[in-house]
Amino acid sequence: MNIIDESFVEKKVQKKKLLPKIIIAVVIVLLICIIGVIIALAYIDNSTLKVYINGSINSKVKDMLVFEGDTIYVPIRDIASYLGYESYNGDYSTKSEEKNKCYIQSEYEIANFVLNSNKIYKLETQESNSEYEYFYSKKPVKSINGKLYISSDGIEQAFNVSFAYNAEKQRIYIYTMDNLINSYQNLILDNNYANISEEFNDQKAIFEKRLVVVDTEDQMGVIDLDGKSVIEPKYDKVQYIPQTGDFLAESNGKVGIISKDGSMKVQLMYDSLQLMDRDAGLYVAGREDKYGIIDIKGNTKLYIENEQVGMDISNFEKNDIRNKYILLNSLIPVKRNGFWGLVNTNGQTVVDFKYDGFGYIASSNKDALNLLVIPNYNVIVVKKDNKYGLINTSGQEVLQVIADDIYMTIESNKTYYYFNVLDKRYDAEGWLDLRGVKQVQTNGESSSSSSNTTNTSKNETNTANVNNTVDVNNTENSSVEEDSNQTE
Repeated sequence: MNIIDESFVEKKVQKKKLLPKIIIAVVIVLLICIIGVIIALAYIDNSTLKVYINGSINSKVKDMLVFEGDTIYVPIRDIASYLGYESYNGDYSTKSEEKNKCYIQSEYEIANFVLNSNKIYKLETQESNSEYEYFYSKKPVKSINGKLYISSDGIEQAFNVSFAYNAEKQRIYIYTMDNLINSYQNLILDNNYANISEEFNDQKAIFEKRLVVVDTEDQMGVIDLDGKSVIEPKYDKVQYIPQTGDFLAESNGKVGIISKDGSMKVQLMYDSLQLMDRDAGLYVAGREDKYGIIDIKGNTKLYIENEQVGMDISNFEKNDIRNKYILLNSLIPVKRNGFWGLVNTNGQTVVDFKYDGFGYIASSNKDALNLLVIPNYNVIVVKKDNKYGLINTSGQEVLQVIADDIYMTIESNKTYYYFNVLDKRYDAEGWLDLRGVKQVQTNGESSSSSSNTTNTSKNETNTANVNNTVDVNNTENSSVEEDSNQTE
């Protein structure tokens, strides 16, 4: 073999040795690129918002959300079906199509929302005698592109869910109450309890990191989410109170109140206890068919000597009355010795016990609707000897008890108020205006259910300046009557 052939062979051998190295280098470069792409995709994926509902990714709900600073807004009606609720326009009690209101409904309860209000009213529908309860969201309901939105904490309150946002990981985790309850079934068994209370309101205690449990001897108590006893299982009944976070405990026919930390707030000494109002922190206390009022610490505000505290408001749904215990945010109807009066939240008498009742029940006029309050003027309808009048929050009769009826009508979603005296119909609002009873701002809510106490006190000042109430038939005021009549 000559020198040329030897050189050729040597180069060929070198090329064969170099080729694997090139291939390895290319593979390494490709692997590095692939790893880089994977890392980049993982970074993009981790920095992209994801929403989980009960552990499953839900991109549709993610696309609904609106971020404004630290607040996450959620469209109320759009998210309802994903959380087990139906949704409707308007208000549950009045069944309207108002776009500035909406409500959601599940098998157990409804929740009402009003534009520009952060007060969420809820009603349990499984109980015929259940009362409205209410909660506050941090931000009021707002409209975005014609849809009503509420902040995420309002979603928690209204839909009975947990809503957790991890900003660093860009993850939102939403868990429904049913899912959370089911996740603690093993904890119950491991701690030798029979089950978790099946009462709908009791199960809401899970959002306070508490579980109402029943032991093998049907005694009830409360544990935390680690299984530690908070309230020993020695009571005949334990009920969670969602508005306050406390528990109503019953033993041997007597009830009291225990805090979520297990401390006794009200001793078991009453036949019945019913929360009157979350903000006022008052309870109706019953003993031997008599009723009074105590506060959250058990202090007596009104002695247990009355036939009734609160009134039946089932006839006044169209009047948008939510609370049968406190009217116009300050007055409590009380029946004593067969007559009705009004006390304030401190138990002091504002209106003497002299009326046959409160409110007008329509009978003859087919267009007339039952009326209890005229909310924009903070006045209440009173009844005596089948005649009707109006009193303000100071207990003054701004209209003497001489009207044959006082009622309201609703036309095209607008409410009108009237009263009749000797076959003459008067526009109640116009009549009140002429007597200096100024309207109050209600911020989209009925004053009967508003938490704005400033409006109430303002109205008291206005009505205090009105002269002593004058009979509308007094000839001295006939010109005023005619002016009022013409405002219809």
